[in-house]
Amino acid sequence: MNVDSSVIARRSTVLSTRAGLWWGLLGVFAFSFTLPFTRIAIGGLSPLFIGSGRAVVAALLAGIALAATRQRRPTMPQWGRLTIVAGGVVAGFPLLTSFAMTTTPASHGAVVIGLLPAATAVAVVLRTRERPVRSFWIFAFLGAAAAVVFAALQNGGLGSLTGADLLLFGAVIAAAVGYAEGGLLARELGSWQTVSWALIVAAPLMAALTVVSAVQQPPAATPVQWLAFAYLAAVSMFLGFFAWYRGLAIGPMAQVSQIQLVQPVMSIAWAALLLREPIGWATAVGGLAVIACAALAVRTRLTDRRREES
Repeated sequence: MNVDSSVIARRSTVLSTRAGLWWGLLGVFAFSFTLPFTRIAIGGLSPLFIGSGRAVVAALLAGIALAATRQRRPTMPQWGRLTIVAGGVVAGFPLLTSFAMTTTPASHGAVVIGLLPAATAVAVVLRTRERPVRSFWIFAFLGAAAAVVFAALQNGGLGSLTGADLLLFGAVIAAAVGYAEGGLLARELGSWQTVSWALIVAAPLMAALTVVSAVQQPPAATPVQWLAFAYLAAVSMFLGFFAWYRGLAIGPMAQVSQIQLVQPVMSIAWAALLLREPIGWATAVGGLAVIACAALAVRTRLTDRRREES
């Protein structure tokens, strides 16, 4: 065996893994504005309009991109899997979080959304053959617990389980399944192609829901609220997935999914800046704990893969 070629292969694998993490982090940064901007938009737009309308706008952008680049159409089995992705990240997560934001602050929403990385890791393990070592799972679930405690303290405590909490739990499950299946499809169709085709799949239903919501409650938003909606449609629903699914496609998926543990930290920071929600010492301590657990989970998995390849 050529020693030089072996060293080059290892370096290439490490660089590829790091690229997956950086792409994943870019996607998480884009998603971190979702709850605060949803909270802003909800002031002048109905939750049904926000959840469905943003998918319609994103589907138009996706259709233009697919047509301009003349992408090949998915196979029949891939269409079925795209339906799962669409149900999770195009319909499920946006609609459920939009309704939840009508009765709960963005910081409270970050409490439950902090469970998403662990839920995604479970979905990945159930769907793929990736098997992280035990220490990875320990840090992953510690990170999820830290995210919950951090956001709960920042928001004054979770209290009793409310309808909004149930909606957010449902959103976590929907997104986790969509992320896992979408990450696999991204390896076959491409990152932005996967979310684009998923948007096309969901477009008829989302368009119908948008019309219904506009008739029931005509939009009466301010320019700022429309700008927040525009971000949700163009970035949270479309461009953010370019980076996120590319990161998951490079993988390993269970490892990249843990980058999302920093999303509650970012979301509450934006909520403080944009919505003027208070941040105390608990936020700083909790934020450091969440980031530390995420870093340990990522490093554990990265070290494990290096050992397997050596």
